[in-house]
Amino acid sequence: MHKVDNAIILAAGFGSRFVPLTFDLPKGLIPVKGTPMVERQIVQLKEKNIHEIVIVVGYLKEKFDYLIDRYNVSLVFNPEFTIKNNLSSLYCTRNYLKNTYILSADNWIENSIFNTYEDESWYSCIYKKGETSEWCVTTDDSGRIINVIVGGQDSWVMLGPVFLSESFSDRFRNKIEEYYHKTGTENYMWENVFIDEIDKFDLYINKQSGDNVYEFENLEELRVFDPDYGNDTLNKSLKIISNVFNVGEKKIIGFQCMKSGMTNKSFSFTIGNASYIFRKPGEGSDILINRKQEKAVYNAITKLHISDENIYLNENTGEKISIFYPNAVNTDAHKLIDIQDSMKILQRVHRCGILVGHSFDIGNEIERYMLLCQGKNAMRFTDYKNVHKNMKRLFLIVERFKIPQVLCHVDCNPDNFIRLRDNTIKIIDWEYSGMGDPLMDIAMYSIYAYYTKEEALRLLSIYLNRQPERNEILRLYAYMALGGYLWSLWAEYKQAFGVEFGNYGMKMYRYAKEYYVHFMDQEE
Repeated sequence: MHKVDNAIILAAGFGSRFVPLTFDLPKGLIPVKGTPMVERQIVQLKEKNIHEIVIVVGYLKEKFDYLIDRYNVSLVFNPEFTIKNNLSSLYCTRNYLKNTYILSADNWIENSIFNTYEDESWYSCIYKKGETSEWCVTTDDSGRIINVIVGGQDSWVMLGPVFLSESFSDRFRNKIEEYYHKTGTENYMWENVFIDEIDKFDLYINKQSGDNVYEFENLEELRVFDPDYGNDTLNKSLKIISNVFNVGEKKIIGFQCMKSGMTNKSFSFTIGNASYIFRKPGEGSDILINRKQEKAVYNAITKLHISDENIYLNENTGEKISIFYPNAVNTDAHKLIDIQDSMKILQRVHRCGILVGHSFDIGNEIERYMLLCQGKNAMRFTDYKNVHKNMKRLFLIVERFKIPQVLCHVDCNPDNFIRLRDNTIKIIDWEYSGMGDPLMDIAMYSIYAYYTKEEALRLLSIYLNRQPERNEILRLYAYMALGGYLWSLWAEYKQAFGVEFGNYGMKMYRYAKEYYVHFMDQEE
């Protein structure tokens, strides 16, 4: 009755606080003292004859596959790992709950706290002296956890493995299912369910010494614990930074995951008193983007002082280091002053007279992206052949306008317009830029902002400083359709690499179809 049946290891998350290491490895697979954290836990479990081990995976799930062969574990994929917290991971494995250990893959347990037999349900806790933002527990005289609050002082906090008895699991499984289906629980951890229902469940404190169970918050904490990380992490991004600034990796500190872009991943870091941003190209970007062209544009626009300032840009692989602007904020596509200031920046770009040796030919790019998608068998829209035919027809019509080409940003996402603390606006991320029709930028801004037709027309008027002519409205609609189709192909291709963008591709595809109709109606 008390024999431990199995263990569930939660390993689906990204581990944003552990960048840049987690850009290449899930946090649980990061080695500590030579052994990946999750492997150490697996070995400790097996030493106690616990052989049914289920690992819930999500981010970089393929990286865990070798564990099946090495340790005979099972992998369960959580398809919602990007949009929900770990309640969804336990929901995926709820039918495994018996006499069960629940572990986090990113914990390091110095000395095993597992047993072949367990008498009661418990949660591992360590004592935190001073202020803490962890989950602090209060217990009764028997050690039963009777209250949990976030943050406290000089308190026992929840950290490390959990054991749930079969009787606990049988009742708790129903609560997991109930809360999973509740509205508003997307950010719930499974512990939130226990806390909400704390009076109904007997869970006891299992006190651990502070030097036995670890949860590393970031690379700097790991460096303290494992000195090898102060010298060489074997991480490519840190190696580049070290070489560019001619410093040891230990001098690179203050890592923060930036808002993850759709094309790239990035993080900020500090050396001395200065902060920077490192851009790591995302999956498939080497095929989608010509980095030599990107570098040429950055060199050409330096004198305008309107873009991010680069320290390093590798024109072969795409890694980039740029100045970090403290307290900068993204502009708001639904705030008039931000819209007006963003359009003024675009006017400067379009009127600067700078010429570069390449164009962004949206028709050619659509054909190229289509070939890439077909090569990956990535097209999932059933009517794409008809839509593709309409886009080709639309592009041929637009070409007849013969608009003089100017320098265009192309990737005019409102998030690429940032307001600095001195209130100036800069436009960043020039990866897709080239010569083209200036109204292509207005169309791209509109679809990125998910504008309605009325909002797009208002944007065009703000950009022009007057009411648009019929020709200009036609071009706006055409590029909204072509841009929507281009980015839907882009999303399909990226998703073939396992990158998920939710319904972004569907929204772009709708722009393609609907604005093709708007264009044709307006042309008639």
